[in-house]
Amino acid sequence: MNRKVMIITGGSRGIGAEIAALAALEDYAVCISYVQNQAAAEAVVDTIVRSGGEAMAVKADVAVESDILRIFDTVDRQFGPLTALVNNAGILEKQMRVDQMDVARMQRIFTTNIIGSFVCAREAVKRMSTLHGGHGGAIVNISSIAARAGGPGEYVDYAASKGAIDTLTIGLAKEVATEGVRVNGVRPGVIYTEIHASGGEPGRVDRVKSAVPMQRGGQPVEIAQAVMWLLSDKASYVTGSLLDVTGGR
Repeated sequence: MNRKVMIITGGSRGIGAEIAALAALEDYAVCISYVQNQAAAEAVVDTIVRSGGEAMAVKADVAVESDILRIFDTVDRQFGPLTALVNNAGILEKQMRVDQMDVARMQRIFTTNIIGSFVCAREAVKRMSTLHGGHGGAIVNISSIAARAGGPGEYVDYAASKGAIDTLTIGLAKEVATEGVRVNGVRPGVIYTEIHASGGEPGRVDRVKSAVPMQRGGQPVEIAQAVMWLLSDKASYVTGSLLDVTGGR
């Protein structure tokens, strides 16, 4: 029962891939999910396995409940009891004002970013909570500083979805605090990842970094290190917290 098992949604690139790499170094058996980029996911797994760790990738869209159930069922069968979940999968779309957004876009953003995280958290609690016969564990939700800033003129829908993740973090933490499960969130600032290209501005970090007190964008590994601390025993008295990793922004 001492084996450590982690699920990272959206773990094939960027922050998720860095979390997977650090988790493997901490002797976690790691399962990452991906939607399209099988080659990137397999590269993450191969790197871990070549270094003597355990890892696998599952093709799954967190906007689809049956796909989420398949991730957790696969981990149950191949790795055993889950001890950590990182809700990392998230999407954004082209920069625009709210008065330009259609409902289809809002549904895509909210289904993936909010409902996907809720369902993953639900399945993790079912496995980790002592109320359900589990042995405890930890959840880290990847939010965004956009939840506080609002994303005006660019991603108000994305920012709103991350605000919901903050509320999920706080509420669920209180709900399962006596059941051996800790729930925390990490709110990255502007980080060098490919998500900015999805918004139509691959170089966005360099454009806005002058507004960061540290005068630079962050690296995915800096977010991963914060996540791993929150999952560790060093954070054993930390739950319901939102850790900003923003360079002071």
